[in-house]
Amino acid sequence: MERFTNNRIFTWLVYLIMGLAALYLLLLLKPIFIHIYVFLRAVLAPFLIAMIISYVLNPIVSMLHERKVPRTMAVLLIYAVFCAALTVILMNAIPMFLEQLQELNRHMPDFTMKAQSLVDDLNNSSFLPESIRSGINKSLYKLEKRGSEAIFGFVNNIGAMLNVVFIGFIIPFLAFYILKDFEVFERTLLTYVPKPHRKHAVRLLKDIDNALGSYIRGQFLVCVIVGTLAYIGYLIIGMPYPLLLASVVAVTNIIPYLGPFFGAAPALVMASTVSLKMMLMVVIVNTVCQILEGNVVSPQVVGRTLHMHPLSIIFALLVGGELAGIVGMILAVPIFAALKVIVQHIFAYYVRRKTI
Repeated sequence: MERFTNNRIFTWLVYLIMGLAALYLLLLLKPIFIHIYVFLRAVLAPFLIAMIISYVLNPIVSMLHERKVPRTMAVLLIYAVFCAALTVILMNAIPMFLEQLQELNRHMPDFTMKAQSLVDDLNNSSFLPESIRSGINKSLYKLEKRGSEAIFGFVNNIGAMLNVVFIGFIIPFLAFYILKDFEVFERTLLTYVPKPHRKHAVRLLKDIDNALGSYIRGQFLVCVIVGTLAYIGYLIIGMPYPLLLASVVAVTNIIPYLGPFFGAAPALVMASTVSLKMMLMVVIVNTVCQILEGNVVSPQVVGRTLHMHPLSIIFALLVGGELAGIVGMILAVPIFAALKVIVQHIFAYYVRRKTI
């Protein structure tokens, strides 16, 4: 028996069996974990969003506080400036959005006719095999069915929409109190850390701030710049509804690597109802925007502070998308970067303890 226990292969087999048993138990407990996750996501999501907003605005509040402005007044001043700027933007943007939506509604029958004509041409084409034409028709039928299901689900989920509105209403209040007492939270957090480890905790928080600060704050600015470039490009090529489509490009640009494809898809669908030339011009505009973003805008605004391999970023995006959809993909990279810093500090701590 002692010969087996001292055998490395036997030891690894025992570990493997124990790991498989633990994995099987986790799979059995999956429904419970899903309910816990849904509950925590519903409760903690407003606080997480408010913390991100506070993290973005805290440097401005701290700068005003250093100039003898009370933190409460500094937060209220930032809120007042934000509300004024948002009011000016919405007063100019909402009429444009409404005008473009009305125009889209007026031209929707024409787009439907063009799309139907395109489908008829494909069905009547002798160059396409029957199997491909049948697949196109089935895909269009499924698309139409999913669209109707989405509309039906939207109508039936009015309560969920009201809940989202309520959460959006309380987030500014949560962010206000977090910003007002940001330094108090930091000091309170450090009091729970044992005195011998407080220097390491402070260093850990500073490293996380260095890893995430410029990324999170700069990413918002990058999205605005890319959206503006896309809007200018769509105006130049004569793309219908440039503001709506450029807004999609700006929002989806938050997602690394995959965002540009998500942002270009609605414009390509719209361009397909115009002409093949317009589709090509949309591809060129989005390609130019991403070349400028990757080689000029991001290096200057965000910098390369995360030092993460593209494979690890893609892995984080897949995990985030599986856990929380689009929101998870947006938050995946900064959360993964913070976890990377924490793991590095833990590893360095244990290595340092072994060498002492």
